[in-house]
Amino acid sequence: MANFEAYQEYQRIEDYEEDSPPGEEDLLVHVPESLKDSWHHIKNLDNFFTRIYHYHQKNGFACMMLSECFELVQFLFVVTFTTFLVNCVEYDVLFANRAVNHTGQGQNPLERNKVTLPDAILPSQQCTQRIQENSWIIFLLIMAATFWIYRLVKVFCNVLSYWEIRQFYIKALKIKMDELCNFTWQEVQDRLISLQREQQMCIHKKELTELDIYHRILRFKNYMVAMINKSLLPVQLQLPLLGNVVFLTQGLKYNFELILFWGPGSLFQNKWNLHPKYKRSGNRLELAQKLSRVILLIGLANLLLCPFILVWQVLYAFFSYTEVIRREPGSLGARRWSLFGRLYLRHFNELNHELHGRLGRGYKPTSKYMNSFTSPLLTVLAKNVAFFSGSVLAVLIALTVYDEDVLTVQHILTAITVLGIVITITRSFIPDEHMVWCPEQLLQCVLAHIHYMPDHWRGNANKSETRDEVAQLFQYKAVFILEELLSPIVTPFILIFLLRNKSLEIIDFFRNFTVEVVGVGDICSFAQMDIRRHGNPTWMSEGQTEASIYQQAENGKTELSLMHFTIKNPRWQPPQESSLFISHLKEKVQHDAQGGPSTQLLLSEAPLCTSLHSNESGTGPENLLASVLAHPILTASGLQGRDHRFVPPSSAASAAASVLASLSTSHHAHPSRSRPPGLLPSSVYPETTMHRNDRAVVNSMSHSDSRIRSNALHSEFASAEMSLHAIYMHELHQQSSHPQRLSGQWQSSVPMREFHTSTASSSHACHSTNISMPAPVHLGGWKEEEEEDEEDQEINSGSTPKKASPHSS
Repeated sequence: MANFEAYQEYQRIEDYEEDSPPGEEDLLVHVPESLKDSWHHIKNLDNFFTRIYHYHQKNGFACMMLSECFELVQFLFVVTFTTFLVNCVEYDVLFANRAVNHTGQGQNPLERNKVTLPDAILPSQQCTQRIQENSWIIFLLIMAATFWIYRLVKVFCNVLSYWEIRQFYIKALKIKMDELCNFTWQEVQDRLISLQREQQMCIHKKELTELDIYHRILRFKNYMVAMINKSLLPVQLQLPLLGNVVFLTQGLKYNFELILFWGPGSLFQNKWNLHPKYKRSGNRLELAQKLSRVILLIGLANLLLCPFILVWQVLYAFFSYTEVIRREPGSLGARRWSLFGRLYLRHFNELNHELHGRLGRGYKPTSKYMNSFTSPLLTVLAKNVAFFSGSVLAVLIALTVYDEDVLTVQHILTAITVLGIVITITRSFIPDEHMVWCPEQLLQCVLAHIHYMPDHWRGNANKSETRDEVAQLFQYKAVFILEELLSPIVTPFILIFLLRNKSLEIIDFFRNFTVEVVGVGDICSFAQMDIRRHGNPTWMSEGQTEASIYQQAENGKTELSLMHFTIKNPRWQPPQESSLFISHLKEKVQHDAQGGPSTQLLLSEAPLCTSLHSNESGTGPENLLASVLAHPILTASGLQGRDHRFVPPSSAASAAASVLASLSTSHHAHPSRSRPPGLLPSSVYPETTMHRNDRAVVNSMSHSDSRIRSNALHSEFASAEMSLHAIYMHELHQQSSHPQRLSGQWQSSVPMREFHTSTASSSHACHSTNISMPAPVHLGGWKEEEEEDEEDQEINSGSTPKKASPHSS
């Protein structure tokens, strides 16, 4: 990035004032007694809006405070229990390495040598003496006690702070606590925007927009998404034998944010303004050297604290996962979206609940795609290991049934447990020989939900290289645990040897891609979703963007983020350049829809198309999406819809355009209805008995229940509409980038009548796979989604997150 100084620097609105006069420290600055219940001029709006969001997402005051109290108890339990196990247990007695003779009147001679738990526990006086004699234990206990007291103070401060947020919900937003779960975030956000007109929470603007609130909550997150998009952060490592490996853990992410956003020596002078010196290009080399020194110091601090953090990681993992692994060994084979995947796939201005819902919808198709790859060699090994292990286990079980005294033999229970775990793990590698999946179609279904996919995946879904890259986004639970355990060791070296080399590029990035917005402060310019500054010509921005290659967002991030934000916030008024892009896209959709299949035909194919992608019956939006995805195959195979008309072959782009055009027509034909984009009218969605029954049920429900059902339905159709836009825009991008390809057709979209003949000769067309997908088991331990929310909340509040050390997991 250092070589791009010639590019024009972004113009910034010259408003360097803070959101409030200096010296005000309270979260909420109240006005005189006459306006006691008013919320005028809130100093730290980032913190305030973030807490309002977390308060809503975490279900109110009681749930939040109870969770924090249990975290304190949990930490205390781990420290106390570990200290007890190390110093207060006589393991020679427990393992029967030393005989214990119980003497006493009436004592059964056969039980005199029987070991009981009290025999292995030392007296309290002897236990205390052992602890006092071990200086390392005392040092660690002092550190743990200091951290626990700090957390206790933080919990007390959070109680006061969130009690005030509770009052804000009740008095300002007029939302009762027993009804909080019935309100969506969009409804809460609408009330915030209306309240700004009555009480000037932000004194720099009379009107707040949805984008302003998103900018406040996601200020630092948008920077992280942009840096991952531009491949600035060193999270992809080239290792010998292993090749390209992605390594991004909670601890490494914590250190990135500590260095860049809120730690000592960070680039931001407060929570909403980049330091002015980083906005000038004159001293970029000096600033890069300063940043390099900060990175070196934090890297050395991580290296110094590595043993303590590693011990804590091991203990926490042991207490969190051991019981679950013993009970459900297959849970380690479950997959989860990696932290890198969450940043790579995240739109600009996408809140956590929106991201989690979208990736949650993509979990099943992505699992099916990953399970479509089988290794014949591994399958043979797994079958034989399962056979031999099962044989030994069967004999041991038979012996214990015949005589339970077999259980008293040393290590018999251990052998039975280990053999059971081995059998469970090996069976997960044996595919179901009766199921057939098509990788190309599965990958396109994955794209419909995750919205981002490198160009080289198309047509190569059957290759192991593509699977390995998907695995970087969708990792095994076991890999996640291993990475978190290795994080204290690896993180210092990434900071010292890799991130320091990026210092100059980081300085240039923040200077070139930071803009100041009145009433909001400094934000990442990519978060503005400005087509003119960051659009990509191959993503329908040709003729509208002035961005150089350096300024363009990768993989259509700007265009897709703009469409996602517009659909999720239908009342938002985009700026002129963005409105022009949306209008151009709508015109393109209407044009392509004329040559595509009718929406009624797609709906008539819905049951068949859904069965091609899933064994479960889907909802209306899922059926519609499945129809669009499978329609090219159905038409190419000569299969007819329910109207028995011949339909010429068409691409997924034309099918998606037809549905999107119908949605747009519906929205304009009924402007008086409170219908978000994506809700199909009755003229498009067939009126079946099931839907008539649903309407009767809704009419008999209370107004609150009906509103909840309506909001859920609107959200589902909005997500389906965004999925259709993602498919359509990717197809057009492929046509623009590779015009020699057939009108957006996937290379392996062969007629269904040829599947049986092509399968025998071409193993990559469809693979026999195992459809038993691991459920998204929640194993406890490191809190995956929730911890991201808490870190964002801590950063916005300007306090140190839960982990006391520079490295945290």
